[in-house]
Amino acid sequence: MEVEGEPIATIDLVTLEVRVHRRVTFKCIEDCGKCCMELEVPLRDEDVVRIEDLGYSAWEFVDYEKMFYRGDKFLGYALKKRPYDGACVFLDPETKRCRIYSHRPLACRLYPFVFVRRGTVMEVYIREDGLCPGINHQEGEQVDADFLLREYGDVIEGYRLSLGSDRER
Repeated sequence: MEVEGEPIATIDLVTLEVRVHRRVTFKCIEDCGKCCMELEVPLRDEDVVRIEDLGYSAWEFVDYEKMFYRGDKFLGYALKKRPYDGACVFLDPETKRCRIYSHRPLACRLYPFVFVRRGTVMEVYIREDGLCPGINHQEGEQVDADFLLREYGDVIEGYRLSLGSDRER
């Protein structure tokens, strides 16, 4: 994945050492839902299975007409949007809260952050696209080692585990 600019942090996937390259704060703003209304969200196979395990049929939430590719490699389909307001089918229109929050797709969980693995280093970028009001919010939390490991420790661990399988190939 190509991203613009310098990473805000890098994580050594072997030692878990986190180096912060620039100061950024973040706070997910309650009752915002802008990302749920404005973004096209790619679904991984794991996301689809996890949501189906909640009792939903893939036909209820997968938009089979929108596809994501990286080069010529098919990555997955998009999360379906409601026809009447263009928001994610899981966004409650009254509360602006996600109905499947603890099971939401990885892309939803990561936004506005982007993780790019380069060998044994994970680069962490932030999408400063003007959409997310939580970036550098005055009440935001410093995006540092504690924040990254607490919020995304399982994602980072997944990449760490993939290092071993990469070496076995």
